Amino acid sequence: MRAKSGRLFALLLCAVTACAHGNRAVSPKEARALAGSSQTVEVRQKAEKRLRKMVRKYADRTPLTLGMVVVRDNCQTGKTKQPFFQDGSDTYKIKCWMTVTAYYGADPRHMDDVVDGILTAGASDPDIPFTHDETGSKLLAYYRNNGPNPNGPKALDPSEVFAWGGSLTWDPVHDHGPKRLVEEPYAARNDPSVQRFLPEPESATVAGIRK
Repeated sequence: MRAKSGRLFALLLCAVTACAHGNRAVSPKEARALAGSSQTVEVRQKAEKRLRKMVRKYADRTPLTLGMVVVRDNCQTGKTKQPFFQDGSDTYKIKCWMTVTAYYGADPRHMDDVVDGILTAGASDPDIPFTHDETGSKLLAYYRNNGPNPNGPKALDPSEVFAWGGSLTWDPVHDHGPKRLVEEPYAARNDPSVQRFLPEPESATVAGIRK
């Protein structure tokens, strides 16, 4: 039976969704027009669909229970030609990127089973990039009391693993410091078509999922 309360996991997924190439900055009006073009919108919609599919897989194939999804979709204008200290922002007119953060509940009494379930799912699904590799095996051994803290003997309790394109963060099990708990998502204003902030369900909170 899946846990309905307890520890909280946050899965962050990222994607660069569209670029309009150029070599100059554009006005806010032109940036809005580029961001709202049919081609750009189609690319962003495909990226969101792909990321949401990955979110659903964690809920369907691991011991995690999905509580909230937050979509952030942003477009940023490029800059004028940079003769010095180039960071690449003068090579496009706009750049759009998207993050999808999914918040899940898990049973803290069986953290080893939760971690093992995630790693086992990752062994057969490339959309779940966490497996029984060296990092995963050490983490599982720690929660089964069969190994040391993978971060070091004097390190804080593990609370995050990284993979290409995202990360998985959770409330520490042995370290109950409130500053290390998964935080509430920060709100942002919707400004179509250059910025979108969509929490689902709108009334959900991290504190509510944790309870």
